[in-house]
Amino acid sequence: MKRAERHKLKTNEVVMSVVRARAVLEQRRREVTMAVVAIVVILTAAGGYLIWRERAQSQAGAMLAEALTVAQALVVPPAPPAPPATAATPATPASSAAATSATPGTPAAPATSGAPTPATPASPPTPAPATPTPATPPPGSYPSERAKLEAALPKFLAVANTYPRTQAGIAARYHAAAAAAALGRADEALRLYGEVIDQSRSGIYGQMARLGTAETQARAGRHDQAIAAFKELAGETASQLPLDAILTQLGHSYVQAGKTKEARETFQRVLDEFPQSPYAATARQQLENLPS
Repeated sequence: MKRAERHKLKTNEVVMSVVRARAVLEQRRREVTMAVVAIVVILTAAGGYLIWRERAQSQAGAMLAEALTVAQALVVPPAPPAPPATAATPATPASSAAATSATPGTPAAPATSGAPTPATPASPPTPAPATPTPATPPPGSYPSERAKLEAALPKFLAVANTYPRTQAGIAARYHAAAAAAALGRADEALRLYGEVIDQSRSGIYGQMARLGTAETQARAGRHDQAIAAFKELAGETASQLPLDAILTQLGHSYVQAGKTKEARETFQRVLDEFPQSPYAATARQQLENLPS
């Protein structure tokens, strides 16, 4: 092969290598560019989500604070109506009394002294007591506990329904359940407690909702369901709820269900395991009241 041809072949090989290298670089550049774009999109979406979540948490917290303000407001019953004022009786003039006492045709008795007897002055009328002005209820107060709960319940539900997955939304749903239970709406309270348990069973609000469920069932007269719920809570070792309080309520449910033996055993357990508990005095009193 001639020298010129060999040089030409080497030149073509170099050109092809450069072309292939450029193609590889271009391909990798596109891949790198796409990867960078994807990372930017992901970071932007993540940042937007974090900003949205932070804003949602802030708004939910503000709504929850407003609802709690209503739930913790003062209860100021209206003042009783003031009694009607009594009119003063006018005094009888002395001259009229003297004229009335004199009999016609009978001469007046002579005076005992030369000086005329002065007439007795009339007593001044007794003024009627001033009617006290009813005190104006302070702003934000409610005339009764029921009125306050009726006002707070829809505010709690608004937070829970608008921001159901936030911590404030879960807390609001729990407070709404407690308000419904206090108003005597057992079915509504049990439904709301159940929703809290579904969302946060292992969290503090989930555990409190399970306790609220048992208490609501007990107040509604569903003693067997309440006993089962209290027993389940009492058997959990990882619970954050005070065991002595749960046992005391379990004992009360046994009493209401007429299960004296189980009630006695439960109250005795409170005394044996928690002698310094604030519930110990209640347990001791209940044991004394139980029939032998």
